[in-house]
Amino acid sequence: MTEKRQILKSASIISLVTIVSRVLGYLRDQRILVLLGTSLAADSFVLAYRIPNLFRRLVGEGSMTPSFIPVFTTYMREKSREEVWDFANRLFWTLALVLAILTVMGMVFSPAVVHLFTISSGKGVQWDQAVYLNRIIFPYLFFICLAALAMGILNCFHVFGLPAATPVFLNLSIILFSIGAVWRYFKDPGVSLAVGVLVGGALQFLIQVPLLVQRGMRFTFGVSFRHPGIRSVARLMIPRFFGIGIVQINFFVDTIFANAAKMPRGSLTSLYVADRVMELVLGGYAIAVATAILPMMSHQAAAGEYDTLKRTLAFSVRIVSFIAVPAALGLMIMREPIIRVLFQHGLFVAESTRLTARALLYYSVGLPAFAAVKLIVPAFYSTQDTKTPVIVASMSLVLNIVLNTVFLVFFFRTFQNGSPALATALAGYFDFFDGDSHFVCSDRSLLGDHGCGVLAGHALYAIQPALSFFGAAFSFYCAHSWSHGPLLSSRVALPLS
Repeated sequence: MTEKRQILKSASIISLVTIVSRVLGYLRDQRILVLLGTSLAADSFVLAYRIPNLFRRLVGEGSMTPSFIPVFTTYMREKSREEVWDFANRLFWTLALVLAILTVMGMVFSPAVVHLFTISSGKGVQWDQAVYLNRIIFPYLFFICLAALAMGILNCFHVFGLPAATPVFLNLSIILFSIGAVWRYFKDPGVSLAVGVLVGGALQFLIQVPLLVQRGMRFTFGVSFRHPGIRSVARLMIPRFFGIGIVQINFFVDTIFANAAKMPRGSLTSLYVADRVMELVLGGYAIAVATAILPMMSHQAAAGEYDTLKRTLAFSVRIVSFIAVPAALGLMIMREPIIRVLFQHGLFVAESTRLTARALLYYSVGLPAFAAVKLIVPAFYSTQDTKTPVIVASMSLVLNIVLNTVFLVFFFRTFQNGSPALATALAGYFDFFDGDSHFVCSDRSLLGDHGCGVLAGHALYAIQPALSFFGAAFSFYCAHSWSHGPLLSSRVALPLS
């Protein structure tokens, strides 16, 4: 019962702060869309923002933080205070060095990186502005990954409020730089917004420094690639790059296909906005619970309390399913009114709403799966099992590429710019079901002699996400049929065929 109370308390704090951040995120996105709409300039900004964000989610909070927390909690349990902070300091400066090199390379090779993301757009589209904006935004990666490390350290001390609140400062910075009195000092609104992203990233790290110092970190300089703790984190990071970041890799694939020549102009921006709306739900509770349970499960695994770990995971999946399924249904049914009310202002016109609502319909189908994966993957990581997420991630990524290709070539008239979203949703369900089955089938290697208990426990809690899948699939079918209904076609502004 104590574990459940701790999960609910921590998740509630994170959820409350995250909701505030998401509201400000909505205001941020609204300002961006008012200034840029779904034009090529908007696609250029979204692309330039997505590239370092992709690296941030894969290198920072996607792989480094989940790899660091189990190692750091082991140090906290088994090592002296001096050894704990020596490890943290050395990792900080080593990571800073690697990030500095990566940042410089990203800025220098921005044309090649942008070309990789726009390889399917054809020769008629110029992405020079995206290259320019990407060079401004890319140093954001340096600050935000250090912020992710700071968040991991504080989470290990069960400090969740401030780390969860750091995106608030990013959103406030972008909003500030979107105001006319500010952006008029720059070349165009896109440049001003890019500078706002960079300033916000720096604030996300700096705001956590006082708490780190209060806990005992002194930032004593020391770079080491041979420290056993750093080597352990690095060893865990490589496979987790693919494991926890599979959804982000799928979004990278979506970006390439969204820039295909046959896609309507503004498809990339519409997918970005639809993803932001969906992230409001994921961030409101699923990500909050996942953030809260990883340090807890890591402590439980380090102490050998595997039965408790199993109950923690089962309880987390249940409470998240109760929220994710109704949220998915609501987004599918109310997709167009939601987008119209939230974003249809300025250069974001009715056609922009139709594009975005179509993408949101298909993203919403995968919401229950995305939420479940957020919880199952950290369960593997808490026990330092990195092999299984890599296997599942690789198969899911291949499936997403295949589905994107099939939808683009054979079903484009049906799904149009929603095809990347639908491919990601279906790959997400594969990711969940395959990951869950591996968790059950590998119970001996994962939990030793407690494997039979895990098998029974999973039989109980896995049924709810399975029902979520069939419920979401049925709702998708109804929503799709409703969109095509002849009696209602005059009322629906989202033709799918």
